[in-house]
Amino acid sequence: MTLRHMKIFLAICENGCNTTRTAEAIHMTQPAVSLAIKELEQYYGIKLFDRIGRRLKITEAGQQFMEYAENIASTFDDMEKSMKNWETFGLLRVGASITIGSQFLPEYVKVFRERCPGTEVKAVIAPTDQLEQKILNNELDIALIEGNVHSPSIIMEQYMEDELVVVCSVESEFAGGQRLTVDEFRQQNFLLREPGSGTREVFDRVTGDAGFTVTPIWESTSTEALINGVINGLGIAVLPYRMVLDSLARGVMVTVSVDGLDFKRRFKIIYHKEKHLTNSAKRFLELCQKEKM
Repeated sequence: MTLRHMKIFLAICENGCNTTRTAEAIHMTQPAVSLAIKELEQYYGIKLFDRIGRRLKITEAGQQFMEYAENIASTFDDMEKSMKNWETFGLLRVGASITIGSQFLPEYVKVFRERCPGTEVKAVIAPTDQLEQKILNNELDIALIEGNVHSPSIIMEQYMEDELVVVCSVESEFAGGQRLTVDEFRQQNFLLREPGSGTREVFDRVTGDAGFTVTPIWESTSTEALINGVINGLGIAVLPYRMVLDSLARGVMVTVSVDGLDFKRRFKIIYHKEKHLTNSAKRFLELCQKEKM
């Protein structure tokens, strides 16, 4: 018994139990249609139709079989449509690091859904090192990160510039816009993102290149916690400019600069070099890459 048998049976039901009309509708011979029904009845050991004269009348068993056949044929058609269009529809698994996930990803997904309404988007917000591992484990299709990846199996493409700024409480000893020497800067109490985050990686790279390292008094995966710590005068932080705009606008913190230290960075798109990117994934990447470099 095959799907073909079921579809022939359903065609007979749709054509008034008339095998001649059915044969014409599905481009088969009438004997071939009759044989398919005979094979079904022999396979299940039941009568699907009563033969009354030259006419067929569906039986109770045939009615029950029709319900099953309709469900199976419908499910098969859905599967065919879904799998054949998986390149355009289907599921897209996107990762984003904290800053990108909170500031940009919601808008990206909103625009993407408008352009590709048939694709479901599943998003994961996590530190860069965790996203790298998820890409390697094929748990994500693509990810948008702030730091760098370290596996040679991952392709990394730059797509937008971002800037980290040094922030301190408005009640601190420093005035907004003040320039600090490296020595003044390194003597402060630091509130920093956790190791493995893109923000922390940029900070450690810049300070390392300047010849010193920092042991923070606070480490947190939450940028909001660091902002609140700065506002309350616990120390200074180096955070994405876009994440502190509200606090700066409210006048509860200020930015300062440090001689010789540049905390600019670029956001990156990453994916596994052996990953087949569907049309949906490519369209999502194109959407992100339209951002100004």
